[in-house]
Order: sequence, then structure tokens, then C-alpha cells
Amino acid sequence: MKTSWRSASLVASAVSVLALTTACGQEGGTQAASQNVGATAAAGNYGSAGSTGLGTTAGAGTSTQAPAAQTSTAGELAVSDNAELGKVLTDSTGLTLYRFDDDTAEPPKSNCDGDCATAWPPVPADDATAGAGIDKALLGEVTRSDGTKQLTVAGWPAYRYAKDTKSGDTTGQGVGGKWYALAPDGKKAKLTSLPGLSTRKDPDLGEVVVDKNGMTVYRFLKDKAWPKPVSACTGACLEKWPAVGPVATNDTEGVVKKGLMSFTRPDGVKQQTVNCWPIYTFSGDKAPGDTNGQGVGGTWYAVAPDGKPVGAPKE
Repeated sequence: MKTSWRSASLVASAVSVLALTTACGQEGGTQAASQNVGATAAAGNYGSAGSTGLGTTAGAGTSTQAPAAQTSTAGELAVSDNAELGKVLTDSTGLTLYRFDDDTAEPPKSNCDGDCATAWPPVPADDATAGAGIDKALLGEVTRSDGTKQLTVAGWPAYRYAKDTKSGDTTGQGVGGKWYALAPDGKKAKLTSLPGLSTRKDPDLGEVVVDKNGMTVYRFLKDKAWPKPVSACTGACLEKWPAVGPVATNDTEGVVKKGLMSFTRPDGVKQQTVNCWPIYTFSGDKAPGDTNGQGVGGTWYAVAPDGKPVGAPKE
């Protein structure tokens, strides 16, 4: 029996819908066991007690006074391997060194005085020397407003953070969106080997998806995944919640492969999905590890490796 073109068309359409349903089917429930952190305001220009980036969190019971090493000379500088930030510059006691976005490197100039310098003690240049993995030609000094000499790395004035109380602490990372750990070359420390999408263990939310820069990835509860991905975040929304661009399947680690695909938005921009749900980052997150977008408006949530919204209320 011959099949008419109309019948063939209907069969092809049915197969197409079935395939899309398999790839972008409805999810079974949401993950609600994790804590809803809510939207956290960024710290001030020179940091505050309640806002930290990565590493040990300064909280109740943590001494707010700087350790003795904070006021000592720098000694032989060293390079430390940090799981979140890669290679980080430290002083001889293992305390992390930081740079300030409001400073300048050409010419070197510190704009952190008064209360700022109390929260972020300048590193003296007196006896600073280059240890293994550090180019001594990058080390210099700048004269501060009080006449003291401060260490510079590739022109950037170097600081410690008063809330870093032990070797390896990086609680100053991302504070105020202006303070960052120093890499050995004077740049902001950050990992460069992360896949396009991977996961990290958040102390409050559990396992969450992050992008190639280590920034937390989010879902918008007003979006749709079935029968095809649809983003409800347009216009000004995208300025606050930038869409994550396409990521190759083989450029992911720890993320469930099913429904890992990209789609074309109405504006022609391609956006990545996890389990067919559109994903975004948050402009309010200033450093890897930030989760300031979690729970915003009761509609934005970090993404679990299987694409479910972490901590979202059950439907």
C-alpha cells in the first residue's frame, strides 16, 4: 500500500515530537533539602565582617583582630595552590596577598588609607623577597601617604586581609567586588583550567553547577524546558542575569548529559541548557563561589548537576 505524503508528514512529526520529549521531558519534582541563602548584598569598598568570597568564612567566634603576622614584614613570598583560585601569592607565613581595584599599577598608587588600611593592612616592602615561582623583577614598592613603603607586585600595591587568621585563608576574595587575591604575576588569581560547565561543593547549597569562570549558574522558575527550551528572561532581565553561552558536551564535568544542549533565543543569541532548562549567571556575583542570586524573587535558584533548582519550593 502506498503512503500519501500527508500521512508520511504526520508520522515524521510524531517521531520528532517523541524525540524532543525524550530529550527535554518534564522533570520529576524539585530538590528542596538545601538551604535558601537569599540575595546577599555586596560588601563595601574596603570589605565588611559579613561578606566574604572563597575560603574560610569569617563568622561567629572568629577573631576580628589581625594575627601578629599581619603587621610584620613580608619575608620570602611564596606561591600557594588554592582549590578555587589556582596559584595565589602569599607572604612568608602563608597569609594571602590581595590587590584593590581602586588602586592603580601604572603608576603604582594606593587608595586604601584610614579604616580601609585597618581592614586591609598594607604589606611592607622592607624585606620582601621572591621565592620559588615568583619573578623578582615584578616586585617593587610605592610610597604611601603616610611615608611608609608598600610592596607592589607588577605595580599593584599588596595587602593582607585582617580577617584571614591562618595560612591558606582567602576570606578577602571578592569582598566589595573590588578585592582579589594576587596571582604570582600580579593579576587577579583565578583558575583557567575549568571546563565550560562543571560542579563545585557549596557549603550551604551542596553540589551546584558553575561556568568556565567558576561562577554559580542559575535557573529561572518562569522558564520552560518542554517541549522545547523557552527563556522568560528578556530585555533588562538579561542585563542582571546574563545567559550562559553554548558549551560542548565534552567540555563538561560532573553535569548530567541528558538534556545538555543549546537553543536559539528569539533575539538570535544561543543559550546553554542543563536538562533542557535555560541557565544563567548573576551580575550580583562578583567572585567564584558567590551565590548572591540564590532565592532572588523566589524565582531564581542555583542549578544542581541534574538541572533541578537547588532549594526551590516544591510545586
